[in-house]
Amino acid sequence: MKKEYSLDDNTVALGKIFSSHGWKLYLVGGAVRDYILGIPNDDYDYATDASPEEVMAMFPHHCIPTGLQHGTVTVRFRKQSYEVTTFRSEGDYSDGRHPDSVKFVRSLESDLERRDFTINAFAASCTDGHIIDMHGGYDDLENHTIRAIGNPHERFGEDALRMIRACRFASKLDFSIEDETFNAIKEKAGTILKVSQERIKDELFKIIGGPHPVTGIELMRKTGLLHYILPELERCIGVEQAGFHTLDVYSHTLRALDHAARQGFTLYVRLAVLFHDIAKPECRRESSGEGRRYTFFGHDREGAAMSEEIMKRLKCSNREIETVSHLVAEHMFNYSTSWTDGALRRFIRRVGEDSLEMLFEVRQCDQSAIDNLDSSLDTLSQLKERVKAELEKKNALSIKDLAVGGNDLMKLGVKKGPALGRTLSYLLDAVLEDPSLNEKEKLSQMALSVQDSLSHTEGE
Repeated sequence: MKKEYSLDDNTVALGKIFSSHGWKLYLVGGAVRDYILGIPNDDYDYATDASPEEVMAMFPHHCIPTGLQHGTVTVRFRKQSYEVTTFRSEGDYSDGRHPDSVKFVRSLESDLERRDFTINAFAASCTDGHIIDMHGGYDDLENHTIRAIGNPHERFGEDALRMIRACRFASKLDFSIEDETFNAIKEKAGTILKVSQERIKDELFKIIGGPHPVTGIELMRKTGLLHYILPELERCIGVEQAGFHTLDVYSHTLRALDHAARQGFTLYVRLAVLFHDIAKPECRRESSGEGRRYTFFGHDREGAAMSEEIMKRLKCSNREIETVSHLVAEHMFNYSTSWTDGALRRFIRRVGEDSLEMLFEVRQCDQSAIDNLDSSLDTLSQLKERVKAELEKKNALSIKDLAVGGNDLMKLGVKKGPALGRTLSYLLDAVLEDPSLNEKEKLSQMALSVQDSLSHTEGE
């Protein structure tokens, strides 16, 4: 394995400035680990024995105090930013989240021993690139092992989020978690509730968006973390489906998620795949007839509501919540070649042009996780071709695409308010069925002709 880090000229020059003042500068953590493994990494952290004040004195006009309470400053050097943190040791973690005290130290060894895992405790000198390993990180990389530094109970007691990080690194690197570290996670799994949902979400989404998300989720299940982070997914374990399905809901979901990862689908798609059957345990009903069969009527809509609740709990953004819950709600669309062009246009309008490709990817993952459904994938391919051809026609698919607008209708005498909205919806429905109607004169005549009936409906 590589013993020297190949530094760029700017980093070497920066390291020499620190050295000329009697200080040392190191590249630390994941960037060094990934360099050793040959994995791309653009997240660089630097550590020094100089205090924040001493770093700022070296660069009086090119230093930003971005996190002084943590000993971090940002140095601007040759038009680049370097986040530099002073070596530190930490006191007790009485709340299991934050150190009660932080002490700046001069020792690299003291700084590295407070880190989480051996493979994250490498340091590379910024003057000559020599890689320093004080905790057996090289051995654990060779053995594909995630191991806590020192006593894992103490490391996880300091910050319970490290338990999810262990699962995340194992899934990212396709490593296993060393037994003592694994058992400590099992014993302390419940302490994950001390961690903020924002931090949990960040690690969870990195697992789901990573190269081996199933590995990470399975490790969370085996350690007990899943029970506290995604209990809704845990409830899918052992829920039989029968019919086309040979797998329970949980196993089917993981197989679909694995397909999404292998295809390189986006995080939105992966989240929708993870949640697409989340409501099946609540919606399962045994159907009558010969043999054991179940129905899951409404699990798409109920699943969308559950997805929204889960993502709100994880403090997701409105866009994340709306996008994923919409995909879950629509994933059970039932296409057949008998669909008329009008039905196709209504489908496009309901799903939304921006969501179509993601929805097709969710369906592809779902179907790929069911044995012997090649014909369904063929049908999906036919639908995609029809949608593509329809979109190329540039027919009206929304009210804003109509040849008349609200102002045009009000000039004709349509009252502003509910009547106007009903009229526009009526016109759009007609145009979705027959695009040739999307002409100003035709739509104006139609609008006038239906006012009595719409007014009567509104009155009721």
